[in-house]
Amino acid sequence: MTYTSPRHPQLFYTTAPMPCPYLPERMERKVVTDITGPQAEQLHNRLSSAGFRRSHTIAYAPVCAGCTACVPIRLPVHRFRPNRTQQRIFRRNHELLSMDVLPRATEEQFALFRRYQQSRHGNGDMAGMNAADYRNMVEDTPIRTFMIEFRDREGQLVCVSLLDRVEDGLSAVYTFFDPDMPRRSLGTYAILYLVERVRMMGLSHLYLGYWIKGSPKMAYKSRFHTAEIMRRGVWSELVEPQHDTSHFLPVLPVTVG
Repeated sequence: MTYTSPRHPQLFYTTAPMPCPYLPERMERKVVTDITGPQAEQLHNRLSSAGFRRSHTIAYAPVCAGCTACVPIRLPVHRFRPNRTQQRIFRRNHELLSMDVLPRATEEQFALFRRYQQSRHGNGDMAGMNAADYRNMVEDTPIRTFMIEFRDREGQLVCVSLLDRVEDGLSAVYTFFDPDMPRRSLGTYAILYLVERVRMMGLSHLYLGYWIKGSPKMAYKSRFHTAEIMRRGVWSELVEPQHDTSHFLPVLPVTVG
């Protein structure tokens, strides 16, 4: 008797080459697959651990011809210790209040998103997103997704993180923040907060997407000591010159509001 599996094979597709948004004069290409259906959570978990990222209802990974600059990166949270600069950033933002919210787009979030895009990524594709595009980015998800809003003591929304729950931690899908508060270093603060959040959940990793050594937009990810990158399907510690790493401090305290 011949046995035929009732499962359909997972289909992967490659996109057409497009100009790379991170490295000039290079072209990007991705392999993508659909992650909808009853097995979406399990499939997303497997793909995340293999270096894929989620956008809407697809998972993708770079497969650019002649270029391997985009490298999956994650933080093993129990080994991470903040350096002095990161500790100062955490203290500087200690009064911010955080709240978990459902992945539902709001006008307040979109206004902050627009300001962030126009200030930080004015020439990027996302700078042209309208309210409907933003809503799709937030709400079009087949898996467990949530958001964290960060507010100051006056109630002003200053930072938002869109997050996927994966088997061994959290995957930071996208974070945006008030571009008029450079002294707060809100992007770094959000990562420090999420590291502690993953620890409190009793899980092991915070996935940060891709690190690109030659891209200033992605360089900050290498500043988190003990970060791991994936090469040839294997996760290993990123060995990069670190900033302000002569003294590493204890685990940061965090209060979840």
